[in-house]
Amino acid sequence: MSIKIIKYPLSTEKSIRLMESDNTLIFIVDNKSNKKQIKEEIEKLYKAKVKRVNTTIGPDTKKRAYVKFDDETPAIDIATQLGIM
Repeated sequence: MSIKIIKYPLSTEKSIRLMESDNTLIFIVDNKSNKKQIKEEIEKLYKAKVKRVNTTIGPDTKKRAYVKFDDETPAIDIATQLGIM
């Protein structure tokens, strides 16, 4: 049985600001997933080059992944693909 690593993208004011300024998208991910799994999953799902993944667990106990994309992959393109923009 495989767990679903990426649950859904966050569409908040902060995530939109990060997307525009840092080429970064925020995803809610499975609490048991690690940065390497998240990176591989994002690259596979969206065929995008990921530069770095940072994770944090919020006060709502949900794990957030801050995914910074490579310069050749604009985050806004992926957000459009996801229907955020």
